[in-house]
Amino acid sequence: MAYSHRNRPRARTGPSTVPIPHPAARGTLFAGALATALTAALLYAPQAAATPVTDERNTCETDPEAPPKRQMRAEWIAGVENIDWPSEQGLSAQEQQSELAELYDGAVDNGLNAVFVQIRPTADAFWPSPHEPWSEWLTGEQGGDPGYDPLEYAVEEAHARNLEFHAWYNPYRIAMHDDPSRLVEAHPARQNPDWVFDYDGKLYYDPGIPEAREFVIEAMMHSVENYDLDGVHFDDYFYPYPVEGVELPDADTFAEHGGEFDDIEDWRRDNVDTMVREMSEAVDAAKPHVKFGISPFGIWRNSSTDPEGSDTSGFESYDGQYADSRTWVTEGWLDYINPQIYWEIGLPVADYAVLVPWWEEVAAGTDTHLYIGQAAYKVGNAGAWEDPNELSSHLDFNRDHPGVHGDVYFSATSLRTNAEEATEILVADHYSSPALIPVKDDLGGAAPEAPEADVSGDGTLEIAPGADEAPAYYAVYAFDGEPDPDEARCGIEDPRTMLGTVRADEYGAATFDVSEGSDTTYYVTALDRLHHESPASAPVRLP
Repeated sequence: MAYSHRNRPRARTGPSTVPIPHPAARGTLFAGALATALTAALLYAPQAAATPVTDERNTCETDPEAPPKRQMRAEWIAGVENIDWPSEQGLSAQEQQSELAELYDGAVDNGLNAVFVQIRPTADAFWPSPHEPWSEWLTGEQGGDPGYDPLEYAVEEAHARNLEFHAWYNPYRIAMHDDPSRLVEAHPARQNPDWVFDYDGKLYYDPGIPEAREFVIEAMMHSVENYDLDGVHFDDYFYPYPVEGVELPDADTFAEHGGEFDDIEDWRRDNVDTMVREMSEAVDAAKPHVKFGISPFGIWRNSSTDPEGSDTSGFESYDGQYADSRTWVTEGWLDYINPQIYWEIGLPVADYAVLVPWWEEVAAGTDTHLYIGQAAYKVGNAGAWEDPNELSSHLDFNRDHPGVHGDVYFSATSLRTNAEEATEILVADHYSSPALIPVKDDLGGAAPEAPEADVSGDGTLEIAPGADEAPAYYAVYAFDGEPDPDEARCGIEDPRTMLGTVRADEYGAATFDVSEGSDTTYYVTALDRLHHESPASAPVRLP
């Protein structure tokens, strides 16, 4: 494997920003920890390497019937063409905020723990960018100020619900039309027309022009540097999907920038590889704790074309889009790969049961996590997708493949409309217990000290950080009856004992409602923003 910045050791990092506030009681429980927690929270900078807490939980035997305790469970929230959010152009700021809050609440109700929100759909921005205009998908007018900062709101509301926030960008797409005059006059594509080509009725930045590539990275990095993101995410659009009989208009670009490449297709792949590698390096340099991932088309190459390919016979993104997604994994440029395996189990041309093991093998032995892109939008289509159990069957299959670290669903609206019944089945079969997000040890971080917890008279669990740290959030576990030391050590490894998680406030404190409990013992663990978990607190008995 080639040397990569994503494979080298990193400094351990703490929260990059102060966590957003939650209401919390300020009882005597917090007095001793308050000063230390304030100091840690207000540092607003990566923390030094911490000594790992000795943890005996690695000796625990877990119930093989228990669901995974750690699993990415996410949904895409698309902005382009108002697929998910905002649902239409021109909504007021309050209406847009209400819509997003409702989508987030639905994600929590469905047991999800992350959202992938599109904030740069078409070379435009869902934040006040100095590089690109406000998105037309917000107000109906490119450059139109929505009256608030949608990205700031989206991040804060996600974190308030303890959802990881992955900012989703489309690197090269400029417009869903091919008329540059419809772009605002100051648009970089109008100011630099030599960076642009049109293809199949849409405008794109030319990936072969170094200045264009550098610009799109700079434009995206502005949001990484200025917002409290947990992840940076690309979808499957690099060079546009090919249209039969229509050639990409980049022959002149190849003549000028092709260098020593004899083959234009190899050059195009190198252009995409370069952008992926440079974006990865930029994210790592700015905020090493932020994850970088891509959701490519589900087939890299077919085995009939390349012996390293999958036993499929569908469209090959390596050749059709010049997306060498396998190399991105093996070179260590990504923290996660999220292939869109949008086909049913048993489909001859692209069998879900063939592609998942293939991608699992690609990711094996690397530091790249594998999440599976799931086609909720297909539920209800003719054939296998008429069965509302199809999505749940995919997760049944994944349980036999430990290299799969979770799933992402396209898209938020589908989970609540055409796939509503399928989602209910999925939640009942697989998401009835909470799950923590998988840890990537190469990103740094360390488990906090065990927190302190007590219960108030009204049934509120009051939580404070341990001796010297302000965690990002807490997990709460419940057991019937009196305390048992094995519960605190091994019982909490079964997610069926987890009641849920709660975000810490700016002091590292939090509250959790346990008023419905009776004759119950609670334990609380503290987690940093990269999801390293502390040992359990001392037991709290109710009553």
